[in-house]
Formats: sequence, structure tokens, C-alpha cells
Amino acid sequence: MNINKTTNGTAEYPENPSLQHSSTPSLQQSPNPSLQHSNTPSPQSSAILRKCRESIEVKENFFNLYADQIAELSRVMAERFQQGHRLWVIGNGGSACDAQHVAVEFVHPIIEKRRPLPAFDLVSQTPVVTAIANDKDFAKVFVDPIELWGKPGDMILALTTSGQSPNLIYALQSARKKQMLTVAFSGKDGGRIAGAADYCFVVPSFTIHRVQECHVTLLHILWDLIHVEMGEEDVI
Repeated sequence: MNINKTTNGTAEYPENPSLQHSSTPSLQQSPNPSLQHSNTPSPQSSAILRKCRESIEVKENFFNLYADQIAELSRVMAERFQQGHRLWVIGNGGSACDAQHVAVEFVHPIIEKRRPLPAFDLVSQTPVVTAIANDKDFAKVFVDPIELWGKPGDMILALTTSGQSPNLIYALQSARKKQMLTVAFSGKDGGRIAGAADYCFVVPSFTIHRVQECHVTLLHILWDLIHVEMGEEDVI
């Protein structure tokens, strides 16, 4: 390495060529062809759009069929909430998750200034559910809590994609004996639960995902209408 001396005697080191800026512009990386958009939809894109159209069509058919009954039920449930009654919610599997979803929507409203309403899911009572299933019968896991806690005028909502679940049917039958309002969200052909419910909303589909998607939309609309019926602003 050549070291030059400056006029004041200090050493001057040459710059490292590897650190010097080049006047040659850097080459940009060419785009990944697999990430570029094509005018021809991929099989995956076509499947996604088809499923979306199916979901929309199922919802349109369902709400065209039940709009008047949903409006009527919202008025009935609003009156019962105003009278101090409670909502109990039950389901199995994925519908058990939806039951919890229903309860939290009412207990903790996501819209500011909307009042909380008393709603309780029975599916999260794991010790109670497993004890009854183990000592008695899984078909009775919701019957005992309803007989213990349910009061005349209360409401019970059962969510099911098939309408054939014995534990839901028995629970609605027990609730009827206690003069509770019985409601069911079902699918396919409605199943046997339709005969145990004062209001039964059947999603006209044999695809479980389409049924569950419609149930979630229904619970959001019903929740909203109940609050509107109770005099709150329609903000959604």
C-alpha cells in the first residue's frame, strides 16, 4: 500500500476502492414472474370467487325467506330483554364457538353507547358439561343448567348445522316447559329441532361452511335489530 505524506507530515491513506461509490447505477432486481398478475385467472382464484358467489347466494336466499320473521323475533326479544329476562345460548362443535360469539356480542357490545344485555353461553361451563356427560348422558348436558337457571320469560338460542343434535333438542323441549322463548338456527332441511323451536331459521344449504357463515350474519343482524327496537340509534 502506498502511503503519501501531507505537507504537515501526517500520513494520508488511500480510500478503500470497495467502499467507494460507483457512478454506475445499480441494477434493479427483475420482478418474480410468479408474482406478476395475469389476465387469465388461476384455478385457485376461480375457486375463491365461486365460493364467494355461493356464500352470497345462500345469504340472499335465506334473508329473502326469513326477513319478516327475523324482524318479528327482534321485537319479541327486545321486549323480553327490557322486562329483565335473559338469553341462554347453546351449540356443539363449531356452533359452540358461535354460541360463545352470540353471548359476548350481547354482554360486551362493540358499538359505543349500546347497552350490554344479559346473555350466557352454556358451552363454556366445561366442568358442568363434562360432569353431566360422564355421570348422566351427553344428551342432557344443557337440560340440567336450563332447569336450574332458566326462568319463565327467558330466551334460549340453539345453533346447529344439521338440526339433529339430541342435546339441543332436549334443551329446547325443557325450556318450553319452563315457558321460555325457544329459537334455533339450523341448516340443511332443518332437522328435528324445528319442531322444538318457536322460531327456527333454516339455512338452505347442505354445506356446513355456508350454513355457519349465514348463522354469523344472522346473529349480527339480529343483535343490531334488537338494539334498534330498544330505541338505540341504527348506526350499522
